[in-house]
Amino acid sequence: MNIEDFLQTHTNDFIRIRRELHQCAELSTLEYETGTFIRNYLEQWGIPYDYPVAETGIVAEIHGNAPVDNSPESLSPKTVALRADMDALPIYEDPCNSYCSKNPGVMHACGHDAHMAIALGAARFFQENKNDFTGCVKIFFQPAEETIGGARRMIEEGCMERPKVDYVIGLHVAPYLQTGTIEVKYGKLYAASDEVSITLKGKGCHGAYPDTGVDAIVLAAQLISALQTIVSRNVSPTDPCVLSLGTIHGGTARNILADTVELTGILRTTDPHSRTQIQELISQMAQTLPAAMGGQGKALFSPGYDALINTNALVDLLTDTAAPILGREHVLWKPAPGMGVEDFSHFLKKAPGVFYHLGCGNPEQGISAPLHSRNFSLDEDCIALGIRLQTAFTKTLLQREDLLSSR
Repeated sequence: MNIEDFLQTHTNDFIRIRRELHQCAELSTLEYETGTFIRNYLEQWGIPYDYPVAETGIVAEIHGNAPVDNSPESLSPKTVALRADMDALPIYEDPCNSYCSKNPGVMHACGHDAHMAIALGAARFFQENKNDFTGCVKIFFQPAEETIGGARRMIEEGCMERPKVDYVIGLHVAPYLQTGTIEVKYGKLYAASDEVSITLKGKGCHGAYPDTGVDAIVLAAQLISALQTIVSRNVSPTDPCVLSLGTIHGGTARNILADTVELTGILRTTDPHSRTQIQELISQMAQTLPAAMGGQGKALFSPGYDALINTNALVDLLTDTAAPILGREHVLWKPAPGMGVEDFSHFLKKAPGVFYHLGCGNPEQGISAPLHSRNFSLDEDCIALGIRLQTAFTKTLLQREDLLSSR
């Protein structure tokens, strides 16, 4: 069955699946009911899978049965992985939704329900057409994208091996894009993130006698101002970076100089060199500036997700694949990287791949609310389109020479 006939027959099934997944929304690392739901369909369709992977994740595999050409010019069988994230967000959904989440305070406000429905559609299509391709299609149903990074944990448990993944594909629905369009970008698409924690030590004393102490709040004020010069004066204006300090805690009473202040924030960078450079500058400032004022300071960093950097050769292949389906004018180019994060970046450190945005907005139907909001919705026509694009691009990659050298 070709993809057109498949979608004509099954599109309503995958819309229903998306709605059922929406109703059983679960938070990161707790995707147990979601996993059971997915496994039931994989078993119904005869698709083998590994479970659990990273506690609640699933890796499905479909192996093609098409004869392998043994001529010297033939390509070695390829393995292509498609990723769908599973977790929802701690958001109270508008109860007017007819298929509202049954878990109060938990909502698929980031479209992961659609991602899973699209992945299940691709899985079923390849399972029903095993005789038409050579190689292997893996489907990663990944937990905890929104929090601790399920991609890294799945990789550590071997999802990219046995068989080794040659190419990896990811997508994300985007309500700011009209359904029927996609958005792509060469190279850097999302930022890396690092948690920053700074502890400043002064010397507490009575506020009436400030000369006998070292005010940690004054240390913090000076340091906060100084840190804002790093991005504006030490990094090229063409290199996107953001340093945001989100919390400050210190002091015990209004008439006592604080002896300790703690700052926390997030550093977002798109270039690995800038990531290292800025961390070094933060550490130097946190140590030397308080020392010059009689105090002490120390900065610690907790690494988050790496920058998501697409493989340019695969971006070209994606656009060439999508143009006949959408029309070349509906393949849009993102002008600059987003400073948000996406743990699909971990898969891209293991294999060439591409991540793109799938339009799901429809202002005429009132569908335009942003991701991570209680009013988020999507035009469900994007589901069939996502299945069509993912299957077409996967088939293209299954027939390609190794592009690892093109990264």
